[in-house]
Amino acid sequence: MGNGLQGVLLPVRAAAEEYSSFAIGIMGSAYFVGFAAGCLLGAHIVVRVGHIRSFAALVAACSVLPLIHGIITEELVWWIARAGTGFCFAGLYMIIESWLNEKATNESRGFVFSVYTVINLTVVTIGQMMVTLSSVSTLLLFALASMLLSVSAIPVALTTASAPASPAIVRLRLRHLAKISPVGVVGCFGVGLTNGSFWSLAPVFAQTDVTDTTRVASFMSIVVIAGAIAQWPIGFLSDKMDRRRVIIGTCAAAAAAGIGLVFASQAAQVFLYVGAAAFGLSAFPIYSLCAAHLNDVVEDDGFVEASSGLLLVYAAGAIVGPLIASFTMRSTGVHALFMFTAGVHFLVGCFAVHRLTQRTAVIDEDRPAYSESVVMSQTILEIDPMESDGDQTPTATKELEKPH
Repeated sequence: MGNGLQGVLLPVRAAAEEYSSFAIGIMGSAYFVGFAAGCLLGAHIVVRVGHIRSFAALVAACSVLPLIHGIITEELVWWIARAGTGFCFAGLYMIIESWLNEKATNESRGFVFSVYTVINLTVVTIGQMMVTLSSVSTLLLFALASMLLSVSAIPVALTTASAPASPAIVRLRLRHLAKISPVGVVGCFGVGLTNGSFWSLAPVFAQTDVTDTTRVASFMSIVVIAGAIAQWPIGFLSDKMDRRRVIIGTCAAAAAAGIGLVFASQAAQVFLYVGAAAFGLSAFPIYSLCAAHLNDVVEDDGFVEASSGLLLVYAAGAIVGPLIASFTMRSTGVHALFMFTAGVHFLVGCFAVHRLTQRTAVIDEDRPAYSESVVMSQTILEIDPMESDGDQTPTATKELEKPH
């Protein structure tokens, strides 16, 4: 909830402080720089001091940062603080998800993480709407975000439940993942470009003036709610056919929705909200589709490596995306945000069409079912520079080793 509030509050306050769209884009990229660093380094903290102490320390650090934003309005300070927030949240997600994985069984894990995803999206939406409670120019909303983050440490600090096992060490072979599933890796990078840009800059796009926070909060919330609703039907459809065809369809729809939002920004507010719903319905499930497509072709012992690899690929896209989008917004106007997302979705769809012509799908009735993807960061990530297959190469069949 505190993160959802910050996600809307910071771009809106930055615009009120007359930050350029490029400066706001750097702030969004900084978050994902910190997030990537947290994925690579955060688990070492857990190994050193344990889950409960790590959670309390990360929450304490994270709760200070909104107050820094509210007190100091220098761009460089905001960029550093936002990177710190990304680092802290990567660690917090890792701890929460490793705990859920430890307690869930194979039979209940899908349900547990589906509930976790729904709760996460719900509280993010509530947090986004909280930006309407007060003026963004005061310290109150920053203090509220800090309070929400601080309160989250109470149940963890007082729990009597046993902590989960230490995170596992996973060596990433990104070249191998790209080889067995080009669509999965390229699609995930594209989603990083578009979703990173959306989270960083969409509040600036939706804002008509510095006092109109209701329009911004409503726009963001509609996208998130629509994205949550779309997960189940699109996932069900992808389980019944070649997932690449569903990726092509959702990319085409997301590109069309992006173009529609370009024009809706100048039209009546109802069209803006319809465009927001269309964008959430089509764009938000693409990451889960790409993750499911990659999981279709990895061995059973390769799921953690695949999920962790896609997380870093996504983070890389989310670092670059806001910079490119904000530069185009500075040059051509705020509507360029969704021109950028439409272009990326179009290119990802075209790449999937190309791969579809290179090889027909192998439909396996035993392939893993689609699930709503959440942040899989409960591992220590090490990128293998040599990417030597060695003993860690999955013993995939010749058919599955062909790239999809």
